Amino acid sequence: MQQAIVSYHKDDEDHWVANLSCGHSQHVRHRPPWEVRHWVTSQQGRDAMLGYNLHCKLCELILEME
Repeated sequence: MQQAIVSYHKDDEDHWVANLSCGHSQHVRHRPPWEVRHWVTSQQGRDAMLGYNLHCKLCELILEME
């Protein structure tokens, strides 16, 4: 299920986490070659992605359980 990024925070390991419109969160790491997200590395990049939809696995799981 697609949910919009509304803000960000850092976890205990100093990794960026996107806060989604559904209330869930998702790590948005830049770890090439597995995860290529150059936009995570700068404030300007993160700001530009506000409103962008990410796949929320937790929403999908909840929907499947209903």
